Amino acid sequence: MSYPSNQPSNCNLLVVLGPTASGKTRLGVALARHLNGEIISADSRQVYRGMDIGTGKDLAEYGDVPFHLIDIVEPGYEFNVFEFQRLFVESFTDITSRGKLPVLVGGTGLYLESVLKGYRLVQVPDNPTLRNELAGKSLEELQEHLRELNPRQHNTSDLLERDRLVRAIEIASFEQDHEPEPLPEINPLIFGIRWERGELRRRITQRLKERLEQGLIEEVSKLHRNGVPHERLEFYGLEYRFLSQFLRGALNRNDMFQKLNSAIHDFAKRQETWFRRMERNGTVIHWLDGAGDPLAEALGIGLEI
Repeated sequence: MSYPSNQPSNCNLLVVLGPTASGKTRLGVALARHLNGEIISADSRQVYRGMDIGTGKDLAEYGDVPFHLIDIVEPGYEFNVFEFQRLFVESFTDITSRGKLPVLVGGTGLYLESVLKGYRLVQVPDNPTLRNELAGKSLEELQEHLRELNPRQHNTSDLLERDRLVRAIEIASFEQDHEPEPLPEINPLIFGIRWERGELRRRITQRLKERLEQGLIEEVSKLHRNGVPHERLEFYGLEYRFLSQFLRGALNRNDMFQKLNSAIHDFAKRQETWFRRMERNGTVIHWLDGAGDPLAEALGIGLEI
């Protein structure tokens, strides 16, 4: 089957999202290949070098399609949404300046929304002077101070823990005097891949078995030997958390597999919940049938709109 090679005329960003194991990378690469595009990864873990199997990079699928925001930092570094947004803007600007179409692919909801909703983010350094001034204040005084700085404070958990409250005040104080960098105007066309629940569960379990056969245990062991402590491995998500527990002897292999498999299924449900919330908040997602021909379906939608 042949497909059109022209880019959708009224959008400057394609987005491919979906739960884990839904086939996002394969569809994103196929769209980029047919529409003269380049991939920008929206995955919070694929930024790390040496974390290939556990994060599902599937680099062999890209072929000659260029990709961005994969393998850009070393394990142990704490990558965050601010850095993602900044690097997305750099990649988006570079790709579009060369007449290519950016294709944002991933399942990290916060990263996706930072682009699609245009979060105005600034990098806030520690402020030792301010922290000293706040040290003697009570929790109630800190809460009131934050409300004065940010009357629209929406994260109520920041009001309950002193450390988070101080950091929230630090951020709000900084933002009063520093304007975020302007974001490029984007007109996205968003595709989501949907599977019947039982089939998605089967795909998740099968993929986990394949990753273990491909050397996932060895990958996590090598990261630890290269200096990434078990505490840090726990930070990098489910595969690294449960494999770390297995390598420390806290879980046997069967328990590791069962607990990890169940946790990934739960994670996929949380991703789907996030995407539904995005839709309730006004994000238009064109859902594609993963069991059908999502490429043909996506190209048809893209050319009709």
